[in-house]
Amino acid sequence: MEVLLGIVAAVLACALVAQGYLARRRREPATATVAPDELLAARQELVAAREELVASRSRLDEREQRLAVREERLSELAAGIQRDRERLDADREHLAAVRTEHADLTARALAELERIGGLRVSDARAEVLATAEQLARDDAEQRAKEISDEVIQRAEAEASRVVTIAIERVAVGQASEAVVTSVDLPSEDMKGRIIGREGRNIRAFEQLTGVTLMVDDTPGLVLLSCFDPVRREAARQALVELVADGRIDPARIEEAHEKATRNVERTCVQAAQQAIDELGLTGIGRGLLPTIGALGFRTSYGQNVLEHSSECARLAGAMAAELRLDVETCRRAAFLHDLGKAVITHGEGSHAAAGADLARRHGQSEAVVHAIAAHHNEVAPETAVDVLVQVADAISSSRPGARRESVEAYVRRLDRLEEVATRQPGVEKAYALQAGREIRVMVLPDQVDDSGAQHLARRIADEVEKELVYPGRIKVTVIRETRATEMAQ
Repeated sequence: MEVLLGIVAAVLACALVAQGYLARRRREPATATVAPDELLAARQELVAAREELVASRSRLDEREQRLAVREERLSELAAGIQRDRERLDADREHLAAVRTEHADLTARALAELERIGGLRVSDARAEVLATAEQLARDDAEQRAKEISDEVIQRAEAEASRVVTIAIERVAVGQASEAVVTSVDLPSEDMKGRIIGREGRNIRAFEQLTGVTLMVDDTPGLVLLSCFDPVRREAARQALVELVADGRIDPARIEEAHEKATRNVERTCVQAAQQAIDELGLTGIGRGLLPTIGALGFRTSYGQNVLEHSSECARLAGAMAAELRLDVETCRRAAFLHDLGKAVITHGEGSHAAAGADLARRHGQSEAVVHAIAAHHNEVAPETAVDVLVQVADAISSSRPGARRESVEAYVRRLDRLEEVATRQPGVEKAYALQAGREIRVMVLPDQVDDSGAQHLARRIADEVEKELVYPGRIKVTVIRETRATEMAQ
């Protein structure tokens, strides 16, 4: 473009020079002559314009040559692009054909696999996912069991240490449970005096004391029967005094019973105060002392309740000291946890709820009251004090020799334990061992696999926890055995 503009400018310059020269010639007369200087100048301008025109044409030719070369290159590039586009279109068509062929082959292969395996792809996928899920669940349960066993092992080691230290510091004797008390007589004639004319003495005695007096053919003694051991003890002391005095009549019976009742109350207060002093407890009002002392006349499964309460207090205090808890609160709550047994004499109602209400009315703290109410899980345990009271109660009541159980209750518990195990699917037999502290379950190997055996043991343990009441722990062992037998002829 610059070359073209230069050529046009040179042409215009030449034209202007020629036009100016002709205009001057027209204005001058015909006779006039042109000056040599002007003619020389005009000729020089014309020559310069021509040279400029030639140079412009030369540049224009060079420009045209370069444009021609560039155009040729562009044409070659365009042709190459066209060829690449054609090859790309061909490759696309080939790729589409290959994809279609691959899809057809895949469909035919899946159809052939479904025909050979007799299983659809969706079903196979579901089966694979189910298998993977089961394997993952088994692995997770195995890992969870390992972690749980490790945590339990550590916790049991620490708990055993704390409990062992607590037990080593406590040793309490046990009493036998009884609802009948015998009184020795100096002679058989005394039975007649006790009965009185037409039975008036024995009727008066039973009405005043609330105790049944049994006079039978057993030589040398009579029996006093009552579920309330405090009333039975008062009646025993009154009868002993009457027999020693020899004078037995309704008025004398009333006098002896009042004296015996005061003696028993005084004994209860003294026993309660002695236990409180031995434990170093404070803040227990005198209004609770008769009730606490009355626990000394009561037994539970052959275990004296007052001694059991003192033992629990020592255990709870020792464990609280090891765990850095409030020793005073734990010891007080454990000592008062069976307070309700002094007012619940025939099994009606909950002694935990009755004891908690009694402790609250006598100004005990809410932590102590809640621990009393929760020591049999009738109220959910919430604090460490609640748990320690439960643990102390379990240690005191379940250690060997602490309590005895009737044969009927023992056999009933074993039968119930075996029943819980045998009603599970896949169980063949179940045997309760070690006085009901372990149960071994035989399963059918074709119905229960190895992982299922672990699940079954957990289910049986859960059912036992829900349905049975037992001291300590019960070990559940599931045994899966496969036997192959052939006869050699």
